Amino acid sequence: MPKAAIISKPQKPELQLILTELVEWLSSQGFTPILDPESASYIGWDDRAVQRHDMPSHDPVVAISLGGDGTLLSVARAFANTETPILGVNLGSLGFLTEVPLAELYTTFEAWLAGTAVIDTRSLMHAQLLRDGELFREWDALNDVVLAKGAIARMGEFAIELDGQFVARFRADGVIVSTPTGSTAYSLSADGPILMPAVDAMVLTAICPHLLTIRPIVFPGDTEIAVVVDVVPHETFLTVDGQETVELLLNDRILCRKSKRRVHLLRLHPNGLFNVLRSKLSWGER
Repeated sequence: MPKAAIISKPQKPELQLILTELVEWLSSQGFTPILDPESASYIGWDDRAVQRHDMPSHDPVVAISLGGDGTLLSVARAFANTETPILGVNLGSLGFLTEVPLAELYTTFEAWLAGTAVIDTRSLMHAQLLRDGELFREWDALNDVVLAKGAIARMGEFAIELDGQFVARFRADGVIVSTPTGSTAYSLSADGPILMPAVDAMVLTAICPHLLTIRPIVFPGDTEIAVVVDVVPHETFLTVDGQETVELLLNDRILCRKSKRRVHLLRLHPNGLFNVLRSKLSWGER
C-alpha cells in the first residue's frame, strides 16, 4: 500500500479529531499513514511514530502538513531531496505557504489522486557557514537565512559580496537573504520587495541599517551572495527558516546561492499569491 506522511504542529488540541478522521479516511483510500511524533501523540500512536527527518526513507507518495507556515517549512526541508508533493493545510491565521484551508483538505487530496491538482514547484536556497576558511554548517532554506542580533541592542557590521565582487559594507541590526518564496516573510516586514515565486532571483534586505542609502537588492538566481561578519556584538545568530540557529563569530562568512533542490506544493487552484496578500495583509486597499 502507498504511504502518506502526516506532520502536525504541536499544541493544537483540534488536531485530535482532525487526525483521527484523516487517518481513517486515508486507510479507506488504500494508504498507509505514517505519523511524526507530534501527530502520533494526538491519537495514541506514539509507538509507531517516525521522526520527520526519517520520513523520506519510508518513501511516502505524499506528505500532509497540518499547521502553519512554520510546520510546512520544516516539512519542506525534510523532503527537499525527494519529489514527494507536500499538501500544506493551514490551521493558523496567516499562512502564505499553507494556502489550502482545512475545508479543502480532502478535495485537494482527491484532485491530486485524479491528476487535476496544481503542483507548485518552489526553489530552495543553499547556505553555507564558513568559519576560519572551513565549512562549518550548511542548510537548504525555503524562505530565508537571517543574520541578526540577540538581546544585546548593538548593531553588527556586515560586508556584502556578489560573485566575489565587493558590493557594500554597512552597520545594521542584521541581514536577510531570502528566496522569492521568502520575500513575503521577514524580508517583507523589513521593507523588502515582493517577488513572484517563479522569479529566478534572491533578495538581500538589511534590518534597520544605519545608512539611509542602503536599500533591498534583488540579485539574479545564479548569483552567489556572501555576507561577511566584520563586527559582531555578543549573541548574534544565523537563523535558517526561523527554525535552525547557530551563533556567529567575528569573520564568519555566509555563502548563499540557489539550491539544486526544490519542493513541490499541492494546490487545488493555481498559486494565489495576490489573493493571499489581499486577504491576509489587506494589500492594495485604501
